[in-house]
Amino acid sequence: MIVPLNFSLSSSIPTWTIHTSRSAGTNTSLRPTASLITTPDSNSSPQQSSIRKCECYDMYKQVVPFAEAWAWQKSILEDRKTLIDDNQDGSDTLIMLQHQSVYTLGTASTEKNLNFDVKDPPFPLYHTERGGEVTYHGPGQLVMYPIMNLRFHKMDLHWYLRALEEVVIRVLSSVFDLKASRVTGLTGVWVGDNKLAAIGIRVSRWLTYHGLALNVSTDLSPFSQIVPCGIKDRGVGSIKGLLSDSCSMSDGELIDIAHESLLKEFCEVFQVELSHQPVSSLL
Repeated sequence: MIVPLNFSLSSSIPTWTIHTSRSAGTNTSLRPTASLITTPDSNSSPQQSSIRKCECYDMYKQVVPFAEAWAWQKSILEDRKTLIDDNQDGSDTLIMLQHQSVYTLGTASTEKNLNFDVKDPPFPLYHTERGGEVTYHGPGQLVMYPIMNLRFHKMDLHWYLRALEEVVIRVLSSVFDLKASRVTGLTGVWVGDNKLAAIGIRVSRWLTYHGLALNVSTDLSPFSQIVPCGIKDRGVGSIKGLLSDSCSMSDGELIDIAHESLLKEFCEVFQVELSHQPVSSLL
């Protein structure tokens, strides 16, 4: 059964610093030290002129049901719209986690890209309002859901997609020595013909929600039950799979390293300072 959801959606490396507030207990912040990127699709400068606060709900070691994460985003999005109306929207938000195994369909999805009966899917199947085609989420895949007010960054959706790609490209090249790239006409991040990161967004009143999923140590076999992102002539890969024999790290170590680097590069690319929030406040 398909469950409908209101859902939307993937140079040298500068240094960074971690700032810890003793009075705030475990609350830490990541502060960028470099300017925001520009891309070939956008030659003008970003609108943001100073570092913006970003509240971070980091549960990257937890495997969260898809519907719960969607509900959190929905709630935050509505709260942020109210703040915009009152001219009080002072920070962005980032949720980071892993998902239980699930298939999601975007606004461009067609059932012909599903290799199973939609009435009896191998995993829960959700029809969403993000952009793009069908994809799979599961353990070993790090998911980042930025809820950002593009009025304070750049009011350009193509720029935003390229910026999300830039975050992943930097992670793969700087930490794992993988030559990652974009593919003209497609959204996401690739190493050769293998797609490692899927990106899908939805934007409402210049507020983004949903974002990117990076395959770190993901079991890729569920992708065989779909045509991932509707692309038939390319494959899907993972960091673990590409490192193969050269990697002596456990799955957990790979997740830890990828997680730390994703947060670092996210701060650098978007010029935000993370303020870690208690996950309990989402519940």
